[in-house]
Amino acid sequence: MKTVLMVAEKPSLAQSIAKLLSNGKMTTRKGLNGACSVHEYNGTFQGTTVKFKVTSVCGHVMALDFHHKYNNWDAVNPVELFQAETLKKEANPKLNMVKFLQQEAKGVDIVVLWLDCDKEGENICFEVLDCVEPVMNTTRSNQQTVFRAKFSAITESDIKLAMNTLIEPDENQARSVDARQELDLRIGCAFTRFQTKYFQGKYGDLDSSLISYGPCQTPTLGFCVQRHDAITSFKPEPFWVLQLKVESSLGRTFALDWERVRVFDKEVATVYYSKVQEVQEVIVESISKKEKAKQRPQALHTVEMLRVGSSALGMGPQHTMQIAESLYTQGYISYPRTETTQYPEKFDLRGTLQQLQGGAAWGATVRELLHTAMNKPRKGHDVGDHPPITPMRLAREGELSGDAWRLYDYITRHFIATLSPDCKYLQTTISFTAGEESFSFSGKTPIDPGFTSIMPWAAIPVEETIPPLEKGATCKVSELKVAERQTSPPDYLTESELITLMEKHGIGTDASIPVHINNITQRNYVQLHSGRRLVPTSLGIVLVHGYQKIDQELVLPTMRSSVEGTLNLIAVGKANFDAVLSHTIDIFCRKYLYFEKCITNMDELFEVSFTKLADTGKALSRCGKCVRYMKLVSAKPIRLHCSHCDETYSLPQNGTIKLYKELKCPLDDFELVVCSTGSQGKTTPICPYCYNNPPFPSMKKGMGCPECRHPSCKFSPATLSVCPCLTCEEGMVVMDTMSGPKWKMACNKCNMVLHVFEDAFKVSLSEDGCDECGASLIDVTFHRNKSPLPGDKTEHTGCAFCDPVLVPMVKFDMAKGRHPMFRRGRGGKRGRGRGRRGRRGRGKPKDKMAQLDAFFL
Repeated sequence: MKTVLMVAEKPSLAQSIAKLLSNGKMTTRKGLNGACSVHEYNGTFQGTTVKFKVTSVCGHVMALDFHHKYNNWDAVNPVELFQAETLKKEANPKLNMVKFLQQEAKGVDIVVLWLDCDKEGENICFEVLDCVEPVMNTTRSNQQTVFRAKFSAITESDIKLAMNTLIEPDENQARSVDARQELDLRIGCAFTRFQTKYFQGKYGDLDSSLISYGPCQTPTLGFCVQRHDAITSFKPEPFWVLQLKVESSLGRTFALDWERVRVFDKEVATVYYSKVQEVQEVIVESISKKEKAKQRPQALHTVEMLRVGSSALGMGPQHTMQIAESLYTQGYISYPRTETTQYPEKFDLRGTLQQLQGGAAWGATVRELLHTAMNKPRKGHDVGDHPPITPMRLAREGELSGDAWRLYDYITRHFIATLSPDCKYLQTTISFTAGEESFSFSGKTPIDPGFTSIMPWAAIPVEETIPPLEKGATCKVSELKVAERQTSPPDYLTESELITLMEKHGIGTDASIPVHINNITQRNYVQLHSGRRLVPTSLGIVLVHGYQKIDQELVLPTMRSSVEGTLNLIAVGKANFDAVLSHTIDIFCRKYLYFEKCITNMDELFEVSFTKLADTGKALSRCGKCVRYMKLVSAKPIRLHCSHCDETYSLPQNGTIKLYKELKCPLDDFELVVCSTGSQGKTTPICPYCYNNPPFPSMKKGMGCPECRHPSCKFSPATLSVCPCLTCEEGMVVMDTMSGPKWKMACNKCNMVLHVFEDAFKVSLSEDGCDECGASLIDVTFHRNKSPLPGDKTEHTGCAFCDPVLVPMVKFDMAKGRHPMFRRGRGGKRGRGRGRRGRRGRGKPKDKMAQLDAFFL
């Protein structure tokens, strides 16, 4: 019997596909990586009985990156990145996705790819194939073994139709994604590295961990700054308006609109006023009535969904997309990434509508449409990717959480509205004459609400009732005056308006638009204000103005939209991958060299807006080289700066930095600082110099004292380690000897913290090991009036995890029950152990230093 391996993009999607195709008759087991399950069943494939294995990846299997020799920012000139060697690495090494796929593909005869049906999904198809094809069974050369399923919804009909109409994966689309990834990597990294090093080395209050550039991100920021510039450069201009109120014969007063609208000269306004100031009555010159219609919406596509999510539902674009993807994988809606606004000819509109009859909010409207006449949807734009976003099955409010329900409710209402009648209303305009001037009154009266009954926010507003007047009738003037007003600037861009501009100018794709907006927010280039308006920060404004001073094309949308157009030619097989890549890289390389040459033009703007690094921050700890105080720069990125040596030392970015009791590193004489992070109160001592310049080959940049390799330093695990941590299975539990009186032990890798011996006077590690578990024994000295020991004893040595005196004083929450240390009641011995013993955890050597050697290696 042959075996067919089927691979989806997400675990939940694989489960749904297997359940639908096997009619629920499948077995499930966990895969090698623990993140992806494998669903197995027997069935028929192309007329032959086969064994099916259905599993998934978790998004991209591989990620493009530079060779590790280019990762050192200080050693590599950014311009080298335009031609640097790149390679594919596992996107998430912890998942072991490559090994997992290869294990499941052994002995497999056929693979069916169920990745999402867009360009990114097509790219993941070939990432999967690169993993599985080398280990699949060999077959005859003319026999097809790779198939692609095309689907748009997780419903039984769609999945089974896709299974019966399998095609081949499209390598051209995958290659276009490869090209975009490589361009974004080379261009973004080169500009970002140069900008970040240049400006963070000079200014201390930029408040952004990266001064990044992105081919899509930067034009997106450019739109926001362009609107900001329009607001700040706006000069209000006064204008004047004739305001006239009249009273009908029935005693109703209403305001009229001046036909000239406004004038910008006060004297001219006064002349017009003089012509009508003596008028006591106005005459109805004409009455026009016209029936109009407000068209029902076109079918929903991604960009419109993102716009509505921001403007109407108050959800950011990225959050909206995440919820939509969740609804899709659960089978509630069709694929949420589409540019198409027209339903296919064979789309089962009636069947989809029938499923929604049970909805409490819209059920009555649906039944009415089904029993009367369902309207044909408006013609839209079909780009040939996916059908519009449509509800696929009924959900009730209790089934979905708050934002998920709100988005599902909108998508459902939008779908129903596309099949509903247009909204009809009567537009009435009454024209008046007052002397030589003309005025008017307009109003709308709903005739048939049509689709607005299901989308009430789009309804024709109930305005003033049209006064019952006839031609020739007169109304008494009740008030006439000249009002002075001012022109006002535009408001800051909303997320919804920004999405519209990005779509119009071809910046990003329907899937990446939310990511670019999120990036400029996360990097402190814009801030989100009330009404979801995007207000640029000083950093964002200076960056855009700097690009404009050096090379406007770096921030204009035209450059990226041109690149996107070329990438689309690769996707349809009309352009050569290598030619497009080399040509575009050459253009941006030249732009980079010119940008680097002219960086002082941008720097002039930074000097005006930001503070020099030497003038920023407050004195904290002494430099080990000049023994002068270094300043702590608390704005992102958090760092220490020595103005005398002109050296900057990066520090952990999440946490509170304080001086560590003026203690010094024995290797370099730098004063230690302590970083406090997490709700557990974990504190990590750090030597600023060692943190940036690892002193031992086995250490990586960014390691604190609890991970130091030093064999005798009193802050290293060689001195302070208590036992291995099995919560993360990588770290060591280290005693924090400076944490008193609230003593703590913590893992030097994960966030596990143990609160121990509260209010003890002194705590230190013994040279001995526990006979029971191998952990280091601890010497504890209690206050005389708080000692738990019998008599007048205040000193005690024992194991924190076995000793009956000490165990009640150890408080822990994380990973309870998983670590051997949590197995209480093992009886341990009071007093000192029988001599020095190494820890026996995880089968490591008994000798303490040998065990640490094994840990570090």
